[in-house]
Amino acid sequence: MFTKRLVSGIILVIFAIIIVGSGGPLLYVTTGLISLIGLFELYRVMKIEKNPMGIVGYLTAVSYYGLVWFDGQKYVTLMAIAALMVLMGLYVVTFPKYKTEEVTAAFFGVFYVAVMLSYLYQVRVMADGRYLVWLIFISSWGCDTSAYCVGMLFGKHRLAPVLSPKKSIEGAVGGVVGAALLGFGYATLFGGRMTELTSPQAACSIACAIAAVISQIGDLAASAIKRNHDIKDYGHLIPGHGGILDRFDSVLFTAPAIFFAVTFLR
Repeated sequence: MFTKRLVSGIILVIFAIIIVGSGGPLLYVTTGLISLIGLFELYRVMKIEKNPMGIVGYLTAVSYYGLVWFDGQKYVTLMAIAALMVLMGLYVVTFPKYKTEEVTAAFFGVFYVAVMLSYLYQVRVMADGRYLVWLIFISSWGCDTSAYCVGMLFGKHRLAPVLSPKKSIEGAVGGVVGAALLGFGYATLFGGRMTELTSPQAACSIACAIAAVISQIGDLAASAIKRNHDIKDYGHLIPGHGGILDRFDSVLFTAPAIFFAVTFLR
């Protein structure tokens, strides 16, 4: 199991370096496909992956990525209202075939998976994006590793004893500090190439710290959903890691966190 997880993890890192490093249409298409797969995994848990509510969700996600590509984010609110109207229209026309929970799950899924993950691409295309995009992974995976190490060494107080008994407050703090230090180190190496940040080391450290806090919320949120529906993994697409949402649960949160943190820290 460990070998399988290690090998697939190495392959994931290689793909990430190639795709994220290339950016452009390759990253855009990959992010869109990952979003649709992740949305399918979530909808499967909610048992709406093949019904009309789920189909509206998929179409809304595709429409949203169209807006992202054509720089039409100002129409996202219109898209959200239109999607909700269609979902509610289906709900009342077919009543009582579908439940309120199916409507909310379909609508929630679009924003939880597709919209949140799209910021991976949106960070990449912003000014200095070729460097800033890596803060998403530094804050996410760096926080996970730091939190694990600190928690193993010093963890005494449970962070969420019912939801995740092994996570500690000490580990959570260590994860934030570790991510901030990694952000500082990264900016020390590449900050000279960032033209839009007046103080790259401070900005990257603060952005990674903020994203690390939010990353842990994302990780626990994904666990909570799985606990509520009595499943271990969202899928089996990635050997040793589970599904897309199992591997990208914290990235869903760090991508928009880095985007907005850097935007305000410029």
